[in-house]
Amino acid sequence: MLSEKDFIPANYTSFVQNGSFEWSAPSNIALVKYWGKKENQIPANPSVSFTLNNCKTITKLKFEKKENNGSFSFDLLFEGQPKPDFRPKIEKFLQRTEQYLPFLKEYHFVIDTQNTFPHSSGIASSASGMAALAMNFMSVEKQLNPQMDDAYFYAKASFLARLGSGSACRSVKGNVVVWGEHSDFAESTNLYGIEFPYILHDNFKNYQDTILLVDKGEKQVSSTVGHELMHGHPFAQQRFAQAHENLSKLKDALVSGDLDAFIKITESEALTLHSMMMTSMPYFILMKPNTLEIINRIWEFRNETDIPVCFTLDAGANVHVLYPENDRVKVLEFIKNELVAYCQNSQYICDEIGNGAQQIA
Repeated sequence: MLSEKDFIPANYTSFVQNGSFEWSAPSNIALVKYWGKKENQIPANPSVSFTLNNCKTITKLKFEKKENNGSFSFDLLFEGQPKPDFRPKIEKFLQRTEQYLPFLKEYHFVIDTQNTFPHSSGIASSASGMAALAMNFMSVEKQLNPQMDDAYFYAKASFLARLGSGSACRSVKGNVVVWGEHSDFAESTNLYGIEFPYILHDNFKNYQDTILLVDKGEKQVSSTVGHELMHGHPFAQQRFAQAHENLSKLKDALVSGDLDAFIKITESEALTLHSMMMTSMPYFILMKPNTLEIINRIWEFRNETDIPVCFTLDAGANVHVLYPENDRVKVLEFIKNELVAYCQNSQYICDEIGNGAQQIA
């Protein structure tokens, strides 16, 4: 297990004048939720997520040596166009990571990024975006330090991504990622995500996630603010203990293939996340009426058919419909016939478990 000090490099052994890299990194959906954090993006409780496959950010990074004038230098393009709104977040990311990437002020960077899903879809792009950027910066560092091995490369990429967006550390590897210290996972750490260290049951191979876009508007309360509201929350300590307990139970379900247990824990976690929002001070609700309609329809369908389909939610109104690959045809038919009507502009995205970040160039 690596410590923060292990991510501060000694002198680099090579010199690089310029170059470019391109990486894709996927979004992820937490099953056991992380809600509440400490300083430096440290989670208040451990979490586990499915890494997605189709919803991803593709980022190209060009870099050119410059005079180190003590400041960061970068151009930022989103889908080929300048995006001034994103600059403050990138600037903050560079500030947080500079001690671990001391070359950052020595180069001018051109960051050209795009998403495979609509930016305004209500799907969080910070996890995939920060993971893709971290992968590119690690590729630069590997050129400066060619002796770096893959295990360190990926661990540090996850560590850096976390400093940009907490859940981004779960978007570096696949297909199931644990983040946060937990007694059932010897290598688990608050500093970066690790691959699920047990053999995943065949029931969960190629697991499907159809994302129903209920509301594509901007959330009235950001996740950052929501995390802060866990400080002094009346149920915070019980929630953190529950997350530890649920992670143990979910680990057993993922290994044994127990779909009933998986459904109970996953849905309970989703509703608990939103109950934390509704019982914070100030309180807020991110679910919409159509979110609840979809949940009730899923419950009815599962009771009538015995098909092990379930839902989870992120910090928003959209519904992730989770189900085994061998039930794909029947569930998609159900979604088209009964659930699409509750989606904004009838939009939904078909996704599945994926393998994490991939280098393109």
